[in-house]
Formats: sequence, structure tokens, C-alpha cells
Amino acid sequence: MNRRIWASLSLIGVVAMLLTACGPTPTPQEVKVTVPVPVEVTRVITPAPTAPVGPYEHLARAKAGEFAGTKVTIFGVYTGEDANRFSAALVPFEQATGIDVEFEGSADFETLIIVRAEAGNPPDIAQFSQPGLVKKFAEDGKLVPLDTFMNMDQLKKDYIQSWLDLATFNGHLYGIFYRAATKSIVWYPTPQFQEAGYAIPKTWDELVALMDKMVANGHTPWCIPAEHGGGTGWVITDWVEDVLLRTAPPEIYDQWVKHEIPFNHPEIEEAMGYVAQIMFNEKYVYGGRQGILTTFVGQTAELFPTETEGPRCWMMKQAGWIPAFFPEGKKAGVDASFFYFPPIEEKYGKPVLGGGDPIGMFNDRPEVRAVMEYLATPEGAEVWVKTGGFISPNRSVPLEWYTNEMDRLQGEILKNADVFRFDASDMMPPEVGTGTFWKGMVDWLAGRKDTKTVLQEIEASWPK
Repeated sequence: MNRRIWASLSLIGVVAMLLTACGPTPTPQEVKVTVPVPVEVTRVITPAPTAPVGPYEHLARAKAGEFAGTKVTIFGVYTGEDANRFSAALVPFEQATGIDVEFEGSADFETLIIVRAEAGNPPDIAQFSQPGLVKKFAEDGKLVPLDTFMNMDQLKKDYIQSWLDLATFNGHLYGIFYRAATKSIVWYPTPQFQEAGYAIPKTWDELVALMDKMVANGHTPWCIPAEHGGGTGWVITDWVEDVLLRTAPPEIYDQWVKHEIPFNHPEIEEAMGYVAQIMFNEKYVYGGRQGILTTFVGQTAELFPTETEGPRCWMMKQAGWIPAFFPEGKKAGVDASFFYFPPIEEKYGKPVLGGGDPIGMFNDRPEVRAVMEYLATPEGAEVWVKTGGFISPNRSVPLEWYTNEMDRLQGEILKNADVFRFDASDMMPPEVGTGTFWKGMVDWLAGRKDTKTVLQEIEASWPK
């Protein structure tokens, strides 16, 4: 799912997935997009030896020319424009160190990386789409623990603890997150929003007040298109997950994902209650519950005015890739923008739900360590950030590097996040996460089953 979202993002040069994570990326229906001019990658290996300096030992030694003439291989999920831009981001490192870094991307990465690792021929570094495979290889003893050589104090300065926790298994760090995506955002028609005098809500109470004000003005607050064939349901699970991070400690979210607490835990039922307050209210949602279940995920036309009427809905909670489905002529940052999905309980801070790309290390050599350290620095992301279509989870990346306003806003949300969590349904066993959880939310929204029944049935479906 996450990889397919990045594929959609690569077409338009925007974000993330993060992938991820989230439900599967919808298939556009006659959506016209403009593919950015490919970044030309010029490999000029001209190291300029200097005295080792910096928080990362091996990166400093590499820049001093110690490992010039060596080669490092990276295999990952980036293809097409994403692969081109990732390669471009590696060029400054090559020029500064004399190390040749070769990247290979594949749409079949998840299958091929397992084959290569089991055959004893893994790449030096792997670029994954989510933590699941990182955990598998770490537990199999195939990945190098990064905390054995990287400066953890520097990592804790650059990343909030959530990013480190997501790639930590059995007490060791096995991955560095390079690229991120957020779905804790709400899109709205910018000019019309301002003309109507609507203010961006900063809290849940302000959001509820805004919804009621819209209804009083004869406006419908939400569009929540969720129909996606066999994948129908993931939009609703995203809502439940985002709300849960705002009504319960992040530890509850983690325990829920790992089934350390039952699926029908009271905190989950409470989160669904918040979602029901919106989705079950016919005045709040365009088309009502039936409209949610029968409207294609990529349908966004109702968010924009026509020649004869204004927007038919005024808000849409969806990830950063949704502009790919805007009607022709409608542009993100001009016709629509987004705000952060407001917190509910202040004590849980500003959580963010989304996805990201962890990078792990199979082969332990000094030059490979240097590449890993480079990818953990703002410098390692600079070229792609400035090119566009990239959000960095590294909070030391300056916001002024983002040349695209939509990227910058997402970067700012991640920079200010107190907690980050991956999409829960992506992290659960597939028979639950993308099976009974998705289906259960459809039954629940359709009114076929009540909250307690749905949660109990999902709990009973968890593999023993």
C-alpha cells in the first residue's frame, strides 16, 4: 500500500506517502498531471581531502578522502522520478568523498530483497517502504545495528523519539527514516474558505464549532469519499487511527497494533465514538453515510466551486497525494490548501499519522557506514527537498529549503509533531489490518453492525 502511494506521488512530484502508509493509492480516472523535468545526475568523483570534522565519525573520515575509490550499493523501492531524485541527492556525497554510490530501484523490491538476502547477496544498504521488513531482517540477524556506530545523541537531536522507536527492535536501532508522508491534514478550498470568514481550527472544540457554523450557513462541512473497490474501508480506519492518537497515549496505539491489548479495548471504542459524531451526522457529510461508501476515494470535485454554485463540501481529510485527483485546472496552494487535523486532548500534544521510508544496512564496511550517516543528516536530503516532492522527518532540515509551499507546510507539521505513528492497519497482520478491520468499518458505517459487535468480531479474527 505504502509503495503504491509513493508511486502516485512520483507522478506528480509531491508527498508521501508515507506511505504509506495508509490505504492503497486510488487509480486516477482521467486525471491529467504534469511530470517534472527529470533531474540530471552527473557523477563527478572529485574528493577534496579535509580534516575529519562533524558529529558522525565515518562521514567525516569519508569527506577527508579516506574511502575514496570504494563503492556502495543501495537497493530500494524508489523508481522512475523518485529514483532519479534520490540518485541526485547522493551526488554531493560522491563529489565530497570519492565514493561511488549506485542505487537500484524496483517495483518488486519486497520480493527481491528477501530473495537476495536469503541467497547471501544483499545490497550494502536497503531502502524500505515501512518498518515491517526492517523488523524481519533485524530479527533474522541480517541487518547491522546502527546504534553500534552512529552518534545517537545527534540522531535524538535530529529526530523525535517516535522515528527512532519505529526502527528499534530488541533494544537496537536498525533503520533511519529518510522520507516521510503525513495524512493528519485537512484540505479546504482556500479562496472560498476565506470569503466565508471561516478560521482554521486549532483545537477539536474549534473544529466542532466550525462544522456547526458551516451547517448554520447552509454549507456541508465534510466530503469523505471512501469507495475503493475491495479496499473500501481504509479511509475510515485512517480516521479512527488519527483520532485514537488524539484521545489516548501513544502507548495504547502501539499496544493495539501489536495486539498487546484487545482490538475492542475501551480506548478504541471511544475513538470510534468521535468518528461517529461526524460520519453518522447527515448534516456534516456530503451524501451522508451512503455517500461515504459509494463515492470514489479520488473524487474531489465537490471541494471546489462551479460556475453556478459554491463548494458542496468544505473540508476533506486526506493525505498529501490527493492533489493528483483535483479537477483539471485546480492547483494545490492556490485553489486548495490544508491545515493540521486538530488535537483533541491537550495532554497528548500534536500527534501525526503517516508513513515513511526507513533505510537499513546489510554490510558493515566503513564506506557503507559513511553513506548511512550522510542519509541521516539534513545534507543528505537537501537536493531532493529543494527539488520538491519530498518531506523529511529530520527536524533539523530548514523549512526554507522547501521551495514548494505544500511541501513546506507538511514539513512544518512533522517538525512540530510530538508523536508520529505509522498507519495501524499497515502494521497489523494483513488478515486483520487490510481484512476484517477494513470490512468491519464498512459494516459499521453502513449500519449493519454496531460498534461493540464490529470491534468484537475484529478481535476474534486476530490470528492466534
